[in-house]
Amino acid sequence: MTFDSLLPLIFMGIMGFALMVYVILDGYDLGVGILLPLATDEEKDIMVSSIGPFWDANETWLVLGIGVLLVAFPKAHGVVLSALYLPVAVMLIGLTLRGVSFDFRVKARDSHKAFWNWLFAIGSLMATMAQGWMLGHYLTGFDYSPLSLLFTAGIALTLPTAYAMLGAGWLIMKTWDDLQLKAVAWARAVIWPMGVALVGISLVTPLVSSTIFNKWFSLPEFIGLLPIPLACAAAFYAALHTLMKPKIVAAGYGWVVFASTVLIFIMAFLGLAYSIYPDIVINRMTVWQAASAPDALKVILVGTSISLPAIAAYTVFMYKVFWGRAQTLSYGAP
Repeated sequence: MTFDSLLPLIFMGIMGFALMVYVILDGYDLGVGILLPLATDEEKDIMVSSIGPFWDANETWLVLGIGVLLVAFPKAHGVVLSALYLPVAVMLIGLTLRGVSFDFRVKARDSHKAFWNWLFAIGSLMATMAQGWMLGHYLTGFDYSPLSLLFTAGIALTLPTAYAMLGAGWLIMKTWDDLQLKAVAWARAVIWPMGVALVGISLVTPLVSSTIFNKWFSLPEFIGLLPIPLACAAAFYAALHTLMKPKIVAAGYGWVVFASTVLIFIMAFLGLAYSIYPDIVINRMTVWQAASAPDALKVILVGTSISLPAIAAYTVFMYKVFWGRAQTLSYGAP
């Protein structure tokens, strides 16, 4: 394989990595937003504080992923964004509501603060369900048959449980006392719906796409792919076992819940990447067919080789600086 033919795969990997990081990082803060209505007013401040330094920076990875899709795969960008115009708009409205309410809730009078808290939660749920709809519609090859639409709606309705699980795991790590115990209870409430939803999606996906079915249920590929579901099962058990043993959380091992959920997301993403390769639009367009000209990709690679490490370094630095327990919100002297 020549370097020119390898370039589309490099950009496919960069785009996939950026979107995976976005789903994990923004997934937990969207999950915290979804859980916000279940907390007291004082706990809401701590929950917002736990994601305050991170949430907007997490969305940088989405910008990077969509940016790579636009400049490296313009043909696919046109197809994907045209088919997903409405859910993308809903997602952007949801993210905008989150941003506005995040800032206004700290400046509003007490009588208005509840409104902005609800708007933050609604925006989080809107963005999450829109992302679920986009994923489901993408997996069906943008098919509008009743079965495909039902599958898409199923992912849209169940993705909030996965993000809520991420958010609860994050709060278990970042909070303490009553709020941490509540986060454990929230995680217990959503872990089984999340698990059932993931298993259901995994079983139904091959049925709505013959391409995916053939790639998973043939030998020896089936045997080689077994580590993915086995790793997911092991991570699910680790999270469940930790949640069922309060002493483990009290001993400082609550991070196992978050780490196990992240591992499930990574394994699911790897399974998705294998399922669609070498297509970038399932059954329509391969990465080579959608890619820009090799000379253009070489120029784009120079910029990407600078921006990607910079974003990664900033993300690592930010999490290192603000790691540890969340602090009670403070906005200066009265």
